This record gives sequence, C-alpha cells and structure tokens, in this order.
Amino acid sequence: MSDPHALVPASVEGRARSMKRLGIAFGNRFLFLLLVGLIWMVPAFVDKRFLYAMGGWDILACGAWLLDLTRLPKPEQIRIRRSWLAPSALSVAARVRLTLINQSNSTIHAKILDHVPTQLRFEPAQVDVSARAHGEAEAQYSILPRERGKAEMKDGFVRYQSPMRIAERWARVDLAQTVVTYPNLDEAKRNSVYLVRSRQIELARRHSRFRGTGRAFESLREYREGDEFRDICWTASARRGKLVTRLYEIERSQTIWILIDSGRLMRARVARLSKLDYAVNAALTLAQVAMYSGDRVGLLAYGRGIRQRVPAAQGSAHLRQIIEHLAAVHEDEWEADHLQAAGRLLTDQKRRSLVVWLTDLAETAMTPEVIEAASRLMPRHLVLFVVIGDPGLNQRAARKPESVDQMYETAAAQELVHRRELLLARLRERGALALETSSGKLSPTLVNSYLEIKQRDQL
Repeated sequence: MSDPHALVPASVEGRARSMKRLGIAFGNRFLFLLLVGLIWMVPAFVDKRFLYAMGGWDILACGAWLLDLTRLPKPEQIRIRRSWLAPSALSVAARVRLTLINQSNSTIHAKILDHVPTQLRFEPAQVDVSARAHGEAEAQYSILPRERGKAEMKDGFVRYQSPMRIAERWARVDLAQTVVTYPNLDEAKRNSVYLVRSRQIELARRHSRFRGTGRAFESLREYREGDEFRDICWTASARRGKLVTRLYEIERSQTIWILIDSGRLMRARVARLSKLDYAVNAALTLAQVAMYSGDRVGLLAYGRGIRQRVPAAQGSAHLRQIIEHLAAVHEDEWEADHLQAAGRLLTDQKRRSLVVWLTDLAETAMTPEVIEAASRLMPRHLVLFVVIGDPGLNQRAARKPESVDQMYETAAAQELVHRRELLLARLRERGALALETSSGKLSPTLVNSYLEIKQRDQL
C-alpha cells in the first residue's frame, strides 16, 4: 500500500492575536479573593466600619489583578502548532497534537480550544498545557472520523494565565486547514493475509508457466498432434515449410475494474456506516491486493452520473490516486444510472477484464436496471456481481413468527430474499459470478472471490 505517512495532513502553525472584543478576563483566584473578602461581612453586622475594610480588600484584589495582567505575555508572543500523528481515516481513531510555543519571559498556563468539525470529533477538543519562558509544551486529543471527504478545520482559541492565575487573556490563532478523511486504512492492513496468499498464487503461476491456457504469446514450436488449429501460425509455417504452433501463457498483468454504485440504495446504514462506506472500504482492500498481485486496477463510481473515474494502472502512486478518489465518493439521493456506467466502461475498456460491481438491488416487481446493465458487460468481460445484503431482512426471514403481524413480516421478508436469489441466479446463468454478502463480511468475501478467480484462471 502507498506510504501512510504521505496521507498525513500537513502541520499548521499560527501566531496568536488579540480578540476583537475585550480579550481579558478574571481568573479563578481573583474570584476566590473576592469570596474571601466577604468574611468582613460577619463583623460588619456588629460594626459597619468593617465594610470599609471589605472595600479595601476588594481594591487590593483588583490591584493584584491589574498587576498580574501586566505580567501576562502579549498574544503576539504565543504561537500554536497543530500536528497530525496519523491520517484521518473513516472509523479509525487518530491523535492530533497541539504545541504551544511561548516566546515571552514568563511562564504561562493555557487552555487551547481547537475548532474541530463534528464529522471528525463530536465533542469540543480542549487541552491544558503549561509552558515555561521561551519554552514549548504540547498535549494531544483524539478524533474518530464519521464521514469521508473534506473537513474544514477552523481557528483555535487560547486562554492563558500567569502562575498567579488571577488575570487571564484570550487570544485567537489562525489554524484554518482542510483535512481529507480517507476510507478505512486499517481494514486493508488487517487483511494483509490476503497479500501473502496473492503472492503465493502469483509465484506458483510463474513457476508452472501453464502453456496453452492464457492468451499472452510465449513462443513458437513445431506442430504436434492434439494442438488446436486456431493456434497455428500460418506465416511462420509458410516460412519454415512445416506447421508451427503458437504457445501461450497466462497473462500476469490483467485488468480489474471496480464499479461502485453510490445511488440512494447505498445510503442505508448498518452499524453507523452506510453501505457505500462498506463498499468503499472493500474496494480499497481489493485494489491493494490486486496491485500486489501485479494486476492493473481501475475505479468507476457513479450515481446519476459518473462521479469518480480512475483509469486502470499500477504502482503506489496509482493506489494513492485511488484512495483520494474513494475519499470523495458520496451517496446520491437519486437512483443510480447503471446503464450509463456500463456504457462508459464498455467504451473505456475494450479488452477483456474482471469487473467487480458493488451494488444493491431495489425491491421492485420489475427486473432491476442494474441486472440489465451487468448483462451488457458479460459478452466482453467477466463480471463479479456483489450485492450488499441487509442483515435485518435475513433475520426476519428466518424468524419463527409468534403473532399474526410477525407472520406477515416473515412472509414478506422470505419473498424478498427469494426474489433476490432468483435475480442472482439469473445472472449466474448468463455467465456472471453473482453473490450476496453482509456489509461486515464484504471485504474478505470480495478478496477471496478475486483470489479464487486468479487461482482458477477464469479471467
């Protein structure tokens, strides 16, 4: 996989500046001093002259506040740096580090509030740091991204005090930054066992060098009894005056296209993620395994129109490009145009390839359009048609009804499950590899199917 460090957002640093409004406040100890001054009210019930003592105490507290305020550094003497310790990936916890750089001659205690959008962190991000004179201090907070795509980080805010903690200053720091949340990168790491298996399959194929099963030209030899007539090279036979046969070997660099349906059916949520999120994560895992096997991978995500398209290629730079495009795939509120996607792929990919189609089926009495669109690809390509099932539907279909209402629900669920099975069986009859799997098992099912295709030389 491409270097994860290359996906880490860049660090940003800004100098604090005064708030537009009054950027000063009272510290907790100032309020404590005023509270202590209320003790003078007890003897004031006997002698009202103690009220003057209380007033004098309050004046001393205000004087201490002014003195502490003058000792506080100016906002321009403080800098804040935001550093990312890991890429922002969907449903993967990551850490963000805030560093306070104190360029003044005084020690300060600060609270830093970072403006983090809710798609990265639901709660406000606030850290406490203490920095000595001309020193630095850092603290970290965690994020757990809930949506892919771009997130806008805004300015940070600093509230700092001296060691006396009587006065307080407020400042603002320009830390605006655009952060891209990628698909689940850890899922591809967890499936590293498939990388080992894909490499073993590739090595076995290189050692065996099966002849006559692929369509990649390997060599010429004299015709032998049992060779197919279509493999005879007539030009070489004419030159040599005897029959010569072409020998072929399995193609080592094949083309894989991943089609992702981002229409309204993929908006359904399972365990806090949409079906599209699961499809994107599985597509990334498959792309990594396929490239590791030496194949070329292309990507086509579509809704009402073509949303994201990456031509088939190889290499770590190409995988990085696929990751960036997958981060930008979002659900469409309308039904996807499957026929347009199939037509675009037929135009872009002339040679036979493996088409992995990730989608869902509409619950309609008519044949879904996606079935017809996949059928158009089958004469030229090998189609692996993967439907992301609804676990709740299968559970209701297998449930033993205990009431009349449950009986109707179970019957309806069984009818829907049966219909989906018939549609997938129809695709299998036409030559496609069609299957249905749950969202949680999508990645391993997808990669296992791909590796079986490679091992059986079906492409």
